[in-house]
Amino acid sequence: MNIPEHRKAIDKLDAHIIKLLNERTKHVLTIGEIKRKSGEEIYAPHRERAVLRRICRRNQGPITNESLRAVYREIMSSALSLEKSLTVAYLGPEATFTHQAAIRRFGSSLHYASQKTISDVFTEVSKRRADYGVVPVENSTEGVVTHTLDMFVDSDLKIVAQIVLPIQHCLISNSPRSQIKKLYTHPQSLGQCRGWVQANLPLAEIIETSSNARSAELAAHEKGAAAIGGVLVSEKYRVPVLEFDIQDNAANATRFLVLGRQCSPPTGDDRCSLMFSIADRPGALYSALVSFRRHRINMTKIESRPSKRKAWEYLFFVDCDGHEQDRKVARAISLLGEHCNYVKVLGSYPNYEIDTDRAR
Repeated sequence: MNIPEHRKAIDKLDAHIIKLLNERTKHVLTIGEIKRKSGEEIYAPHRERAVLRRICRRNQGPITNESLRAVYREIMSSALSLEKSLTVAYLGPEATFTHQAAIRRFGSSLHYASQKTISDVFTEVSKRRADYGVVPVENSTEGVVTHTLDMFVDSDLKIVAQIVLPIQHCLISNSPRSQIKKLYTHPQSLGQCRGWVQANLPLAEIIETSSNARSAELAAHEKGAAAIGGVLVSEKYRVPVLEFDIQDNAANATRFLVLGRQCSPPTGDDRCSLMFSIADRPGALYSALVSFRRHRINMTKIESRPSKRKAWEYLFFVDCDGHEQDRKVARAISLLGEHCNYVKVLGSYPNYEIDTDRAR
């Protein structure tokens, strides 16, 4: 076949693909109508997971699984936007890693609402001005985002999904590296790049900012200034990248939580997040944790935070394998309640990572 013949074949295939996509979308819209009548949530993380896994199993190339997932994410995003005018609140400003994580989970067809603080994200979803919220909860280098954990104490929102995003930090500036005298950076970004900064910009004045986007905005208008940020903020504020991958840990990643009002049913591979408080007596924490051991449940994380209600009283945040509807997890939670003053399930959600390509 010559080039015109290949192009004619492509045009024919495109027409067929468009027809099939519209047929697929009609089925999705019908399902959405049934969900609305029964009071179910439109967004279904467990279904998203099943679709992405199935298409990757059937993929025979040459298109990569990662590219195929990106295509289908946009197909599902378009369908979601037609089912309902969904709004996703996120910790802003625009072009931050949280914004990027939200788009990678929900696609580009939905409406995104930037919020100034993590509290604002919770508020927007709680007051139903947003359907879902996206907030950071921990970084593999810098640890947990304590304000996110604290917000769950008084919130009725549920964790309905997670996003784990590999993070690539860059040095961006309009000036050559040799002329950089000032570095704008968010404290979390600085913590993830501290070794590189000390080795390569030891004399630069470090000025902390509220976000990577704000860092780039300031550096864009100042000679001899640079910022730490991702490729997205570099493009938005038109500040060139001088150095890629300046994070100290090559495996640097941030975990984000998707906030909603209703959790998905069990998938067979889930994560459950919960919080509890214990009595102030010897062995109280040990007795509480025995609940997980007795039912052979793997705890993947435990963090403590001051309750802020009584001096020296602490809340414990735990992630474990399983879904709260699983028999052994439900029994462990019930037993946990016998040893604790307070137990609250924060959510159960699919335990998988769809965002394996590095965030720039």
